[in-house]
Amino acid sequence: MSRAKGIVVSSWLRQFHRWVSIAFTATVIANFVARAKGTPPPWVTYSPLLPLGVLLLTGLYLFALPYTMKSRIMSGA
Repeated sequence: MSRAKGIVVSSWLRQFHRWVSIAFTATVIANFVARAKGTPPPWVTYSPLLPLGVLLLTGLYLFALPYTMKSRIMSGA
């Protein structure tokens, strides 16, 4: 992958990660509101798990990205 293409993918992934974090926050807030009104249905309780999983995967990739770039630069690739 060329450096310019890698930067575009990284930029897009950072933006996607931000939007998913907003969705995660909204589901957690909805979960608290639903719990304040009584016992929520299971789908409300487990709704934050999907965005949380996506945040985990994209966050780990974004965390490792600077380290992989350093190793590519040092190896001359």
